Amino acid sequence: MNLTVPDRPFAVRPTTWIEPERLRAALGLRITLVSETFQRTGSFKFRAAFHRARTSSARHLIAASSGNFGQALALACRLLRKQATIVMPSISARVKIEAVRGHGAAVELTDVEKESREDGVARILASFPEAEVASAYADPAVIAGNATLGVEIAARLSRFSPARRRKAVVVVPIGGGGISSGILTGLEAAGLSEVPVVGAEPLLANDAAESLRRGELVSHAGEALSLADGARLPRLGGNNWTILREGIRAIVEVPEAQIAGAVRALFTQANLKAEPTGALGIGALLTSPERFEDREVFVVITGGNVDPAVYSRILTGANSVAEAYGAP
Repeated sequence: MNLTVPDRPFAVRPTTWIEPERLRAALGLRITLVSETFQRTGSFKFRAAFHRARTSSARHLIAASSGNFGQALALACRLLRKQATIVMPSISARVKIEAVRGHGAAVELTDVEKESREDGVARILASFPEAEVASAYADPAVIAGNATLGVEIAARLSRFSPARRRKAVVVVPIGGGGISSGILTGLEAAGLSEVPVVGAEPLLANDAAESLRRGELVSHAGEALSLADGARLPRLGGNNWTILREGIRAIVEVPEAQIAGAVRALFTQANLKAEPTGALGIGALLTSPERFEDREVFVVITGGNVDPAVYSRILTGANSVAEAYGAP
């Protein structure tokens, strides 16, 4: 798939680079955090959403999202004077639901055990036939918008000596595949396609890892109850899979305890608040540290939007959805 990678728009903030000394010492790895937690709406999704909204002729966009893309599309549409309707799982973090509404979008909650996100979108679209559906991860314009982060990483790597650049590896969370396929696209556009990209995926929602092993797109029956709510999707997007099956070097399947441990490690040893999905890359390092020894490890922290109560429980020891969401 040929994509034109845009220049980073004025509305999109550059990423934040952090060299966390204490986290490096704790893990024994040379880590650089590529943090999108300070991006507008608190995650990388604004890159994708803004590019998707500004390149669409439609005045009303409908999307399914667990929260981050919904927030991003809501703000993008507000900035571009468009309307947005976001279909969200009813179990989405309250902070994300309220943030979507706060940016001016309409929210339609759906019980994903009874109605898939796609069916929810189709139901809303039937009431607004003039609207356009925006995929949170599979749309080519979304991938192109995310590719701007790959270009930023490539620019950082271009400062390295050739010997040091050969040791570089990028670790990125995988849910629907939007940011991972975008980074691969951006690195290729910048002439650094040889830099390996490793995915980090919840073990409970490991459809991408299974797809890579089988060599074909695998779909799970439903959404797994992983702490990493942004990676609960049952399968990759088709366009994302087309890119990932050729470009992704490997996928580390991260257990729930390591996802929670990654959230705690970022807070205590890097002074960085990350949501569980955003911390998956550190979870991959905790799960398979030997894979990253003697490497220049660029870990993409994709977002920081997490419910305060859930975050507090994880920081104080919760290692599962039941514990984090206060189930008896």
